[in-house]
Order: sequence, then C-alpha cells, then structure tokens
Amino acid sequence: MRRLRSDMEEISKEQKKIKEGQRQVREKFEAIEFECDELRKETNLIMQQSVSTQFRLAFMFQILKARENQEFDKAAQLTCALRKLIVG
Repeated sequence: MRRLRSDMEEISKEQKKIKEGQRQVREKFEAIEFECDELRKETNLIMQQSVSTQFRLAFMFQILKARENQEFDKAAQLTCALRKLIVG
C-alpha cells in the first residue's frame, strides 16, 4: 500500500511538472505570436513608406526631365503635385 501511495505521489509530481512545462511553452508561443504580429505591422508600414518614396522619386525625376527639356510649366505643375503628395 505504501508503495502505491509513493508511486501515486511520484506520478502527481510528474503531472505537475508536465503542466508547468506546458504552461511555459504556451507562454513562449504566445510571446512569439505577438512578436510575429508586430513584425508584420512593421513590414507593412515599411512597404507603405517604400511605395510613397517611389512616388516621390518618380515625380522628382519627371520634374528634372521637364526642366531639362525646358518645359517649365510642366515642371511647375509636377512640383505642385509633389508638394500636395508630400503634405498629404
């Protein structure tokens, strides 16, 4: 009978250790999921900023080309459009 109790106590201790291990794994997994979500958000923000930068560069290039070709009216229009884009 004593052996049975001893075995049951040992099993109980092992089950507690297993539950604690599962809890720790769950916490780590949740932390990793949160970090992944944050990285996704940051990646999306960087992509949006990259697109905005590409638009600005395209406008600047067109302004330079218009000035090079002495199309100053077109350059002025593009400059105004660029300002509006930058100001938002």
